[in-house]
Amino acid sequence: MAKKLKTYQTSLGFFDQAMAAPSMKAALQAWGADSNLFHQGAARESRDPDVIAATMAKPGVVLKRPVGSDGPFGEHADLPTDLDDTDKPAKVTRKSKARKPKKSSLRPADKAAERKAALAYEREQKRRDREREKEEAARKKEYERRQASVDKAQAALDEAAACVTAPPIAIEGQRGASHKPT
Repeated sequence: MAKKLKTYQTSLGFFDQAMAAPSMKAALQAWGADSNLFHQGAARESRDPDVIAATMAKPGVVLKRPVGSDGPFGEHADLPTDLDDTDKPAKVTRKSKARKPKKSSLRPADKAAERKAALAYEREQKRRDREREKEEAARKKEYERRQASVDKAQAALDEAAACVTAPPIAIEGQRGASHKPT
């Protein structure tokens, strides 16, 4: 039985990233994080229905949008183009009102949709694993090719070094044979 998918969200670099995954660990692996972003407070489980809908439509795929924007998440996101500070008015400081905690607006779970999303996640995970294996095989083949080239160059260097050290001995032998005292 496939695990129930949850939606996780973080902000890395120039992008906000979100994905549907069965666990926090799976989300961290997909993001390529080498530390626990959830423990650091940089990642969280999303409660936004729009984000949840977008990620459940493509489980196991990291969806992105430019940092600070409220646009929809997509597989490929462009960097924001409105970074000009010249058109912005001067900042006015305001007192913030106390916010009321939002009620969780989670929709009742549709079991068939959950199963479908979980299976899609597993397919995507298997595809990523196959891709990773192909990349590892290509890296191994390239390493072996380079190592063979290095071994060949080292053998040529050793042979050349042997030729450089051998002639003085041979020359002394020739010199001794041709200049024998009579």
